[in-house]
Amino acid sequence: MKRPLVILASILLALGLIAIIVLQQPGEKSSSGFLGEKLVTYDSSAVDRLEIVSPSGRTVLSREGGKWMLKAPVEYRADEAAVTAAIGQGKSIELKSLVSDNPVKQGVFQVDSTGTMVRVFEHGTERAAFHVGKMSSSYTESYVRREGSNDVYLAEGILSYTFGRSAKEWRDKTVFKADRAAITSVRFQYGDTTFTLTQQDSLWLIGSDRATDNAVSALLGALTNFQTDDFIDSAITLGPPAALIETGGTQIQFYLNTEGNKYTVKTSISGQLFDVQSWKASQLLKRKKDFLSSAG
Repeated sequence: MKRPLVILASILLALGLIAIIVLQQPGEKSSSGFLGEKLVTYDSSAVDRLEIVSPSGRTVLSREGGKWMLKAPVEYRADEAAVTAAIGQGKSIELKSLVSDNPVKQGVFQVDSTGTMVRVFEHGTERAAFHVGKMSSSYTESYVRREGSNDVYLAEGILSYTFGRSAKEWRDKTVFKADRAAITSVRFQYGDTTFTLTQQDSLWLIGSDRATDNAVSALLGALTNFQTDDFIDSAITLGPPAALIETGGTQIQFYLNTEGNKYTVKTSISGQLFDVQSWKASQLLKRKKDFLSSAG
């Protein structure tokens, strides 16, 4: 009877050792403490360029005249909030523990060419460079490595969401933006049919008919920050617009998309074409009855 017990104990001991080894495999470590050290340091206010290389391509962001611009792979206004967040988070990356210093294992943590490489410039000079790898098994930490070092660390946060964006996600998605208080008139045109919503004193009117407050409020809320779902960078032929909205001297034109659930949109202030989902366009494309149907 003793022999089976010895065998069982040996098996349990072996399984325990295997479990410990598996839990210590690269890419599965986590840490509850901090080393009291930042991954990189730089002056956020002096940063004027970011270069980010990931498996999806190379992105270049540059500050010009106080505004952030996407310079590659296309040239366009950058999402200021996204760039500011990236600069702030890059400077704040705190190291939790050293995971590996073996260069052979960098691919395991995706802190090589399979991950995201970030270069930070101050006044045109490179100030910091680092790699952002995959998430740890806890899904609350990321693997990181300084450029030029073999040391791979765990750091707090899902950093790939901040730095691993596609070029489209770095672009400013604003189609039209305005101060709500500055909007006093909105003209709608559907083919040969037009009507104008106008503010007079504290009332919104269409002709002499009063528009409902809720309908006007919903329209202005959508109009003050109208954003695209995607960008169209290839040349396409457009026919007459299906609808047109004009306010403050700016026209927003809506063209029916062959896919049926989208509109192609352009404005009179930009040659950029936008893809906008129908549900979002419908927040602006109101008919006269939508404003007057429940007016008292």
